Amino acid sequence: MGHSARNLKYYPLALRKAFDGPLGFAGDTFTVKTARNEEKLFIELSTWELLNLKPDTILDLPVRLNVDYGISSKYIERILDEFGIQSRGKDALDREFGIEKPPQYMISNTRHYSWPKGAAIAGIGSENVVGINVDYGARINIEELEKRLEENLKNEQAVYAVVAIIGSTEEGSVDPLGKIVAMRRRFQARGLSFAIHADAAWGGYFASMLPRDYTPGAGFLGSMPVNLGDAEGFVPDSSLRTETQEDIWWMRQADSITLDPHKAGYIPYPAGGLCYKDGRMRYLITWTSPYLSQGSTSSIGIYGAEGSKPGASAVSTFMSNKCIGLDPEGYGALLGEATFTCSRLSAQWAAMTDDTMDFVVVPFNMLPSELADDATPESIEAEKQWIRDNILSSSNTSIVANATTSPGGDTALSLLRKLGSDLNINAFAINFRNSDGTLNEDTLEANYLMRRVVENFSVDSPGDKPSEIPLYLTSTEFSPELYGECAQKFKERLGLRKDQNDLFVLRNVVMSPFPTEKDFIAELTGVFKKVVGQEAKVSRERNELTKDNHEFLVQGEEPIYFVHKPSFHAANHRRQAILEVDLPSNIKFEYQTLKSQYPDEIITFITNQAVDLTQVINESGELNGYLYSGRTGPILPATPAKITGKWLDRPLAGPSLATEYPSTRMPFYLYGDLDGASSGSSSSSKLHIDHALLRSPNIQLTAPGVDLSFSSPPRQVRENGTSSGSGSGNRTPLLLFLDDVREETMQPFPDKNATLASLPNFFFREGAEFAVSVWEDPVAGCQDGQQVLEAWEKLGKGGDGGGDEDLLVGRGTMKLSCGVFVDAEWLNVDPYKRVDPVGAWLKECEKIGNA
Repeated sequence: MGHSARNLKYYPLALRKAFDGPLGFAGDTFTVKTARNEEKLFIELSTWELLNLKPDTILDLPVRLNVDYGISSKYIERILDEFGIQSRGKDALDREFGIEKPPQYMISNTRHYSWPKGAAIAGIGSENVVGINVDYGARINIEELEKRLEENLKNEQAVYAVVAIIGSTEEGSVDPLGKIVAMRRRFQARGLSFAIHADAAWGGYFASMLPRDYTPGAGFLGSMPVNLGDAEGFVPDSSLRTETQEDIWWMRQADSITLDPHKAGYIPYPAGGLCYKDGRMRYLITWTSPYLSQGSTSSIGIYGAEGSKPGASAVSTFMSNKCIGLDPEGYGALLGEATFTCSRLSAQWAAMTDDTMDFVVVPFNMLPSELADDATPESIEAEKQWIRDNILSSSNTSIVANATTSPGGDTALSLLRKLGSDLNINAFAINFRNSDGTLNEDTLEANYLMRRVVENFSVDSPGDKPSEIPLYLTSTEFSPELYGECAQKFKERLGLRKDQNDLFVLRNVVMSPFPTEKDFIAELTGVFKKVVGQEAKVSRERNELTKDNHEFLVQGEEPIYFVHKPSFHAANHRRQAILEVDLPSNIKFEYQTLKSQYPDEIITFITNQAVDLTQVINESGELNGYLYSGRTGPILPATPAKITGKWLDRPLAGPSLATEYPSTRMPFYLYGDLDGASSGSSSSSKLHIDHALLRSPNIQLTAPGVDLSFSSPPRQVRENGTSSGSGSGNRTPLLLFLDDVREETMQPFPDKNATLASLPNFFFREGAEFAVSVWEDPVAGCQDGQQVLEAWEKLGKGGDGGGDEDLLVGRGTMKLSCGVFVDAEWLNVDPYKRVDPVGAWLKECEKIGNA
């Protein structure tokens, strides 16, 4: 569609160039109707009017030239070889007609990835595929589309086409095509015209569910069998929502439609088609005689970019369509029964869980009670309970015969029609409850749970046995960038915080009517609930704060610092902490002696009893444990360590993490004593750095005793910044940026320490020197990771200032001394990750030949 819509839009421009040359003899008499239905001489049309002729008007141009002036198709083909976009190129025509604002496609943000790809191939540019926000049902937001079209009309920026998705791949949503058709008529009356394309790759075959005489507003509810049959084997048809039926009916007003028989047509790959309302459009993308009848012997390979095409898929499509039938008794009946099955599953996702369970399942499509203006938690729960009583526990026959009504006034059958997506895809998500019964609020942890669930219901490893997987689920992600308020509303319904993290979403696609027989759906969902219950316990355990043992890197000699070794995958260790401590005098002397003799030795402190670290830090309490050497183990007797100051204690849970890595620099926390540093060449062994962890996965980079030299005397740090001495109290570390190290280009780092150690030029090593800048933290204490990242990225933009020069401490160089610590394992390792024996052996096999 990309090439044909582009060529259709530029065809009047190419023909207008021909009127300045070989077609000039017709210029004084050849008239056309503009988008506003004004009759004008073709040669007097402005560029804007040429770009906005109606599709029918454009396709009639060569026919009218033939009828009114006797100009042959062959002659038009010849002159378009000289003036047409396929010969001249889009850029040349843009220059000649002064087009500075390129035409655009408009499509919902949930579009298939092939759309920007196709725009790139067609020379339109993916940036000219304009994404329109979606509503809460993942359908194109019709108000947002109208606003964007108004903007294009005001700025005189042409529109190739507006695309209506008839069945999105991820959610099964159908865009309001009828409203788009009506909107085009309104804009054409004001001078803006565009093609309409229906992307019905998924939903096209569902048109077979509509009777031939169906018209919008007729109140058709779908055919129901007269003979219900046995209760065990009966699967009723289910028609589509009224709005969906109407939008599918409106496809007849689209200029083009894409259709994939290998989806809802049950045809093997690859089977796809592009259908034109006006068959003359196909000539816009050929190199043969266009527009006038060429007979029926032309090869289909001359149309489009593909060239020669296989015939087997076309034959299989033709045979299936003929055998099954493209009507309510053929494909319509099959898809109708599959739709009923889909609705029964959607009822399960909507009502299978309650407040007593360890987890909650929330369908993407909202219940009728949720959509009501007077919706309350009580009214929503009442509808869920009605679904449990009248649908989940009922047979197909009972559902059809049930004449009672829900709190919203629906029978069981009519309510089923309102559940789930517009077609046959159910999207839903899961969240778990904490031990106190409250819902988890961290999007990343909900995503973790859902990934584990999908691993249970998909072929995730060569060792998985497909025949033993009772239910297959797929997944997708709702990014706030593409789904906007739609994603945020879904998070809200799940009990999650609204943030900028992508939301993992589960999907099941229903292609068969048979699972509703013999209560098979209840069996499937029973297996599903058992697995989710098990995985919810894992999620609760990894997010439960309890007493635990902790390990710290030991830095400095006077004062002494403990740098916590964090982990992203255990709640007890999701913190980046830097503490100033005091050791008993005899232990401190032994430690200082050891450090002076072995300055490169990595020494850690490991608690010998489980502690509530938050409580100990907040109360400036004591930690009891051993000093350890990586080489020899415990090196001194068990000892208490008194916390005398807190430099940093920042959580590393979801809300405290950003969605990107730092882009232009690499941030570190700088702590210790700045007094020894001065202009020129001085250094201080009392300055230490620890890499700021703003996103997962990451790497812990810690260096004691760095040599920091400022190019000019550093500015005096305000109170509560880095200070000298070892007095007690909380302090705030400074920010140190490695100005020439772009963190995002290196992330994620290898997740094995042995791999990092084998890199000959790893940047963070003893003796490495860096250009650095030191700043006071403008958001010290802030726990919003995205806000922290954005504030840090702004520091120093536009020179030593940009409004923040009062925060700059100084610029200079830094050299790493011995004792550098690098770790990518403990920080990122997931102790709950399943062991995959087959996958482990495959990794071992991959090493063969690489030794």
